Amino acid sequence: MEAFAIENLSFTYPDRIRPALYQISASVETGSFVVVIGGSGSGKTTLLRNLKGPLTPSGIREGEVVFFGKKLGELTDKEQARRIGYVFQNPDHQIVTDKVWHELAFGLESLGMDQETIRLRVTEMASFFGIQDWFYKKVSELSGGQKQILNLASVMVLQPDVLLLDEPTSQLDPIAAGEFLAMVEKINREIGTTVILSEHRLDEVLAVADRVWVLENGSLFSDDTPENTGAILAAKNHPMFQAMPAPLKIYGELYEEGFRQELSCPVTVRDGRTWLSEVF
Repeated sequence: MEAFAIENLSFTYPDRIRPALYQISASVETGSFVVVIGGSGSGKTTLLRNLKGPLTPSGIREGEVVFFGKKLGELTDKEQARRIGYVFQNPDHQIVTDKVWHELAFGLESLGMDQETIRLRVTEMASFFGIQDWFYKKVSELSGGQKQILNLASVMVLQPDVLLLDEPTSQLDPIAAGEFLAMVEKINREIGTTVILSEHRLDEVLAVADRVWVLENGSLFSDDTPENTGAILAAKNHPMFQAMPAPLKIYGELYEEGFRQELSCPVTVRDGRTWLSEVF
């Protein structure tokens, strides 16, 4: 079943002539992992915000977004808050309380859950995310990476059907970013939550992605598997190819020279080594 069906979605900000999104059509299968990539200003954030009603910016919107067979606009804000999780770029922009444990419970309290359910879910999430050691800490004492993990846990405690993440590692150091992305992969793999992630650290996410959306000037340039996306970008000499992991860039260089173009594009280092051994 499709978690999202996007049909000819266009969006234009107020006092702008050029649309930020233009006739985007795509679908997201339940339980899949989708990575959204594109240059600055390509429309990644605008697209993600249009997938959650309360976060959609002001402007002119055309087309339709369908969520599990129901138009997104027909869902209440409360239902969207529970079923569609969202993690922002800046770790400090999402935290609303002063203690870790209260931050985990805040969303459930806002939805009117009973205390027994709140305690159970908070305990489960603290264990799943491994944050027991700083469960009673003040939020102000946490590092940037810990804050972003807390934001992710605070969203997942609501047990959403879909998790949207807008470049969540952009302000994290490489180690914290790697830990955060590993946790997102774990959520998708072990819980089965559908993930739509906008990210620039492609070495760590393409290997686990099912689909890759490439945005260019507000339009959907490509919607394919990671392997095919790498081949498409290489064949068209697209600027985004330079952001691809090393195995894909090596493939692109040799592809242009005509080396074994019939072989599939490697995504991981392991696949790259196998591909090179077959080429040479």
